[in-house]
Amino acid sequence: MGVSERAREIGERVEAFVRDVVAPYESDARRDHHGAPTDELVAELKEKARAADVLTPHILADGDHLTQVETAWVLQKTGLSPLGPLACNTGAPDEGNMYLLGKVGSPDLKERFLKPLVEGRARSAFFMTEPADEGGAGSDPSMMKTSCRMDGNHWVINGRKAFITGADGAKVGIVMAKAEDVAQGGGACMFLVDLPDPAIRIDHVPNTIDSSMPGGHATVTIDNLRVPADQMLGEAGEGFKYAQVRLSPARLSHCMRWHGACQRAHEIASDYANRRMAFGKPLIEHEGVGFMLAENLIDLKQAELMIRWCAEVLDTGSLGTTESSMAKVAVSEALMRIADRCVQVMGGTGVTDKTIVEQVFREVRAFRIYDGPTEVHKWSLAKKIKRDWKAAQG
Repeated sequence: MGVSERAREIGERVEAFVRDVVAPYESDARRDHHGAPTDELVAELKEKARAADVLTPHILADGDHLTQVETAWVLQKTGLSPLGPLACNTGAPDEGNMYLLGKVGSPDLKERFLKPLVEGRARSAFFMTEPADEGGAGSDPSMMKTSCRMDGNHWVINGRKAFITGADGAKVGIVMAKAEDVAQGGGACMFLVDLPDPAIRIDHVPNTIDSSMPGGHATVTIDNLRVPADQMLGEAGEGFKYAQVRLSPARLSHCMRWHGACQRAHEIASDYANRRMAFGKPLIEHEGVGFMLAENLIDLKQAELMIRWCAEVLDTGSLGTTESSMAKVAVSEALMRIADRCVQVMGGTGVTDKTIVEQVFREVRAFRIYDGPTEVHKWSLAKKIKRDWKAAQG
């Protein structure tokens, strides 16, 4: 399946904007305590994207989304700078949250919570992961300890959450909690909340290896948060099902954005290798360097094709759980190899902040863990192999 003409046209505008307007901001000093861009910087970039008509480019004026294949093409272009997804409003967790709200939210919830996200007037956070040292949910969501119970026409939520991307400064929250009372729906539930809320306390924002996401990855305490019943997203007890609706496309959009970043890192490393002289000739003419850059081209193309294949599966209406796990593993590992080679090719320059290569390396290293570490996806695939084998035995 080829990329549509409309996606190519949007992608061309996005790429020109990211390269010409956004990239010069990469050295902007407006950063928080762990190097992430401040909301002031993001707001300025969003206004420039709005003026260039490339804000939230994957969602059309009538509210329809581009297909996953088209989205892959466009989001890869936004990723050509670590600031690109923030400027174009295609970054995590907002992009995944917008997708989920578009699929599950009621008209009232869409007007109240989705609209400001699409318009780039608000950031969001997805409250699911919990502190590991407290036995909370991580890659295994069934370990969720955060609880919710009905009290009149409100739900009351209590618990602790960790690695909540963008919580500091977010205006929209999606909170996952578990209702133990079967009479109240049982199982996992999702709630939409306005932020900040005094019942959601940010305890700590750690310094992490990555630094591309405003607000960092906070640890929070939820203390008797009262949420009106009509702010439940979908039905009680269906939270894990809705999480699956969100997770496969979100995994893939991470692949799209970081593919763009690694393409840019490869361009920077290639330029360096062609300009830098050593032992009487340009680095590119030394086989050890030239071969690394050649391997980058191979990995970039293989990752692109893996993304396209998974996007086509999602466009059939399938949840694509297996396919997105395969793509997440293959692409994140390939991008890690690319980022590592770029640092290596550039030597001492590669480990400095003189270019974005060092940041891309850090971001992709974190990506191998975010949205499910490689090992969890492989374990899930191995379980499928066993199920298929047993089914074939009759």
